[in-house]
Amino acid sequence: MSISIPSFDSMPDGAYIRASRLVIDPKRPDVPAPVPFSAPTLWRKVKAGSFPAPVKLSDRVTAWKVGDVRAWLKQCTGKEGGK
Repeated sequence: MSISIPSFDSMPDGAYIRASRLVIDPKRPDVPAPVPFSAPTLWRKVKAGSFPAPVKLSDRVTAWKVGDVRAWLKQCTGKEGGK
């Protein structure tokens, strides 16, 4: 099952997305996110090498390339039969 997220879906592959817009926010559970897990899980997956590494844009800004996240999502849905 694929959920359409307008802001993410309309971003070009070369754009960057920060963690706060990439994962589920427990304070706003009704707002869909491109990846179905929390920020701590995101960072665990990055550390384990099972999620794309972010790019450090400045001292205080870290973000992911949208194209990398889309490729990861496509790979996951292909492996898991769309789950």
